[in-house]
Amino acid sequence: MVQFFLSTHGRMASGLKSSIDILLGDSGCLTVFDAYVDERSLEEELNAFYETVGPEDQVILLSDMFGGSVNSMMYLFLNRPNTMLITGVNLALVIGLVVGRDSLTREAVEELIGQS
Repeated sequence: MVQFFLSTHGRMASGLKSSIDILLGDSGCLTVFDAYVDERSLEEELNAFYETVGPEDQVILLSDMFGGSVNSMMYLFLNRPNTMLITGVNLALVIGLVVGRDSLTREAVEELIGQS
């Protein structure tokens, strides 16, 4: 199973999830975290997320801005099994990933990134 963790500076992550839920219905495979809106830590949220991930699950981390603090923290989790990181997310990209999650390969992800 593919699990997504989307985090952004501010409330963009929860806004994207809200739009996806409206357009696709419940997106249970998508966990979101709005960074820097309260005292919660992205690192702690990522650790909690990985506690729910099974050993066979594929994890796709999604961030808003390459080189930003959110992306930099997520980068530290790339040593986890079956994990990849995509940055520069937008609504079309996240919808494509969620809809196509059952057939995602690295090549399919790279094609989606090129289209968004």
